[in-house]
This record gives sequence, structure tokens and C-alpha cells, in this order.
Amino acid sequence: MYDTHDIECMPKRTPRPAKEVREPVQVYLAPDDRDLLNRLAAENGLSKAEVLRRGMRSFAREQSGASPMLAFIAESQQGTWPDSVSARHDEILAETYRATTRKRR
Repeated sequence: MYDTHDIECMPKRTPRPAKEVREPVQVYLAPDDRDLLNRLAAENGLSKAEVLRRGMRSFAREQSGASPMLAFIAESQQGTWPDSVSARHDEILAETYRATTRKRR
């Protein structure tokens, strides 16, 4: 008979997330851009594809502009708000949001 304390169990595998469907994309880079990509991948321990994905996402965030709340905060720091802002903050924020969305169109 075996003593159960002497038996080593294999560790359980953590379930892998479902594989994402990925689409191959071919990109032509100038030699200096290729060198930069290689350097960034090596320095950060990432694949070249992951460096490009992160760069694309970062660029998209830059292009989306500031949220209405960030615009509200930035403008409030300039001191251009009326004295009634503490009583009418929801209304003033809504007006600022509407003005911001009109500029984007």
C-alpha cells in the first residue's frame, strides 16, 4: 500500500485563454525604422509584432482627443468658470461636452 504523503502530484495546468484570430499584415520599413523596431523589441523583451500593436494603440489614443471630463478639468484650472459652477456643475459640464462634440464633427 502507498503512503499518500509520498506521492507527488503534477501541478495543474492553468487554462489557456482562447486563441484570438489574427490577421497577417505586411509592412515595409525603411532601414532606420527597422533598426528602431528591432531595438525596441530587444530592449523590452517583446516581439516585433507586439511593439507594432502597442504603437498602433498608443497612436489611436493620441488621435481620439481628450475626454469631456479632462477638458473640464483643464479648463477649470484656467479659472475661466463662472462663480455659479458649484451650483450648476452638471449643466456647465453638459454645455462643455456639447461644445466639444460639435468641434469634432
